[in-house]
Amino acid sequence: MPGRSTSSSGSTGFISFSGVESALSSLKNFQSCISSGMDTASTVALNLVETQTEVSSEYSMDKAMVEFAMMDRELNHYLKAVQSTIKHVREERPEKIPDLKLLVEKKFLALQNKNSDADFQNNEKFAQFKQQLKELKKQYGLQADREADGTEGVDEDMIVTQSQTNFICPITQLEMKKPVKNKVCGHTYEEEAIVRMIESKHKRKKKACCPKIGCSHTDVRMSDLIQDEALRRAIESHNKKKHRQSN
Repeated sequence: MPGRSTSSSGSTGFISFSGVESALSSLKNFQSCISSGMDTASTVALNLVETQTEVSSEYSMDKAMVEFAMMDRELNHYLKAVQSTIKHVREERPEKIPDLKLLVEKKFLALQNKNSDADFQNNEKFAQFKQQLKELKKQYGLQADREADGTEGVDEDMIVTQSQTNFICPITQLEMKKPVKNKVCGHTYEEEAIVRMIESKHKRKKKACCPKIGCSHTDVRMSDLIQDEALRRAIESHNKKKHRQSN
């Protein structure tokens, strides 16, 4: 129960939310646990695709990611409800102490009632997981994805050649080892090369343009970059296959 000073009439002149805010801080730490869980499920799912394990196992990881995304959404809604309640009470300064639990529940339910499947696309880790899973399947030429993309019947060598083109960094013109993707324009670069380019531009008070020819994105930032795990795996797999063929 939040601390408060009260008069004999039951009114309140001050409510301390220090205990509530401390609890909120702990809940925010729990979000990092959800994030770690999503990273693990994503890695396992990509491993399953890479080893071409039965689809049911991959589906289990997909379900796990949905569960994590739902927990993350619910936790975010609860945090918002508590923060909104605290703000409301501080601004209104009611004469009597309100039922804070009831206020939070009402605000929480109002947010929960707006839930939709489209929310998952706003979860960065979930959206990244779905995209990387799709890309890795495509790199491995799995039938379902080729049909969905309208590439069934396309010459296999052509697909391999196109994939290899995507392995080249537009900055170094070398095959990438640690590719990162730009969330804004979708292009990929060698991590060290793009970071060095951004830092060099910023030191001169300039914006870094995407180095991919024809791209109109003129302000690449560190926060735009995410690890492209699917592409990294595809490059490694391609090199292993090439090595086996040469022996």
